[in-house]
Amino acid sequence: MATSLQPRNRHAAARTYFASEASRDDIVDFARLLRHLDVESTADHKGAALQAPDGSLRHIPDEVFEVLEQVADALASGSGVTVAPNDMQMTTQQAADFLGVSRPTLIKYLEDDTIPYEKRGRHRRVLLRDVIDFQETFRVDRRSALRELARETQSLERQKRVTE
Repeated sequence: MATSLQPRNRHAAARTYFASEASRDDIVDFARLLRHLDVESTADHKGAALQAPDGSLRHIPDEVFEVLEQVADALASGSGVTVAPNDMQMTTQQAADFLGVSRPTLIKYLEDDTIPYEKRGRHRRVLLRDVIDFQETFRVDRRSALRELARETQSLERQKRVTE
């Protein structure tokens, strides 16, 4: 008998989790289990499932299973994991820390309209999703520039060999 539970009353705020020393070995074992798990298919559902306390199976969407694997791996390696809603507002210092840049550099991105922001009084606020979008765009642009630089370097090396 499958029962549907109402979502627990959770605040949509960022929360960071760390593995305790006491649970570290169990988490390492769990992460290893997830990596080597052969997810079986049933006639009506493909993929993984959890068994609820009442004995019913709760099927896990593939995306959630992948997140669970990443969380378990991070905790097993001793890292903390932060779960935050995409629409969480961040201060400019939090956004700068997230991106690994100085606050003045982040302010330049904001003033250049590279990252959208909202101003409340004298304080700027940015959304986590906008910071993540910027980070991904920056990463893609950087990889593209590196590929182009590598192509140009190879071309110059070929020209140099021809002229020698």
